[in-house]
Amino acid sequence: MALYMYQAAYAAESVAAQIKEPQDRIEAVKPALGALGGKIKSAKTTRLLTGQEWIESLRKAQGSQYRPAR
Repeated sequence: MALYMYQAAYAAESVAAQIKEPQDRIEAVKPALGALGGKIKSAKTTRLLTGQEWIESLRKAQGSQYRPAR
């Protein structure tokens, strides 16, 4: 099963309101922002690697031409 991390920026008051009444605020504000020509920038989802996937990626990197800066 793939793992994902969801990141978003919320003010303290927003977090308190979410705890009190959880809901998907991104979906709630998209129509209003879209009507003004805006879009959400401060939220993203990142796929996470399992421990085994990390080890596999390191092994693949051994055979590549990439060399990290020192």
